[in-house]
Amino acid sequence: MIAYLSGLLLKKTPGSVIIEAGGIGYEVTVPFSTFCSLPKKNQQVNLNIHTHVREDALALFGFGTELEKEIFLMLTAVSGIGPKLSINILSGIGPRELLEAMAGGNAGRLRAIPGVGKKTAERIALELKDRASKTLGRQDISPGPALDTEERRLMDDAFSALLNLGYSSKAANAALEKARPGIDGMTLEDLIRKALNILV
Repeated sequence: MIAYLSGLLLKKTPGSVIIEAGGIGYEVTVPFSTFCSLPKKNQQVNLNIHTHVREDALALFGFGTELEKEIFLMLTAVSGIGPKLSINILSGIGPRELLEAMAGGNAGRLRAIPGVGKKTAERIALELKDRASKTLGRQDISPGPALDTEERRLMDDAFSALLNLGYSSKAANAALEKARPGIDGMTLEDLIRKALNILV
C-alpha cells in the first residue's frame, strides 16, 4: 500500500495531479483544499496517500495534510459513502468547518455541500459526531476562529453571491475560507470583494 508520495508535480487540475517519483508517474485524486495548496508545476510536492483497491482498479487519493486524510477515512467509514463522494465533500467545505459541522451534528450544513443529500447528511452527522468531536479536541488541530451566528450568515450570504456570479461551489468555498481571517467587522460587500480578489 502506498501511504506517502514525494516527487515532481508534472500536472495538476482541481481534481487530480500527476506526480513523478522514481521514474513513474502516479495519478492521484485530490480534494480542492489540497489542490489550492499545491506548488507550481515541476516543483517538489509531498502528499499523504490513501490507496483504494477494488477488483478492477487501484486508485490513489492524496492529501496535503494528515487531517484531510483522517477526515477522508472517517467519511468512507460511513455506509454508502465511497472515496469519490468523500473527496467531493472535502472539496465543498473547509476541513475544520466540516469537522465542526459533524461534531455539532449539523446535518443542515452538511446537506448544503454539493452532492450530499438529506439522508447522507443525516448519516454523517449521526455516525461521525463523536469521532469528529474527539478530533477537534486534539492539541494538534489548529483552533481556527469559530464563527458566531452573524458571521456564519455573512459567510453563507457571500457564498450565495459568488455562486450567482458564476463561480463554482468549490471555488467559492475555497476563496471564502482564505478570506475568512479578519471577518469580524467586515460588511458583506467587504467579504465578497476580498473573496473576488482571491479568485482573480
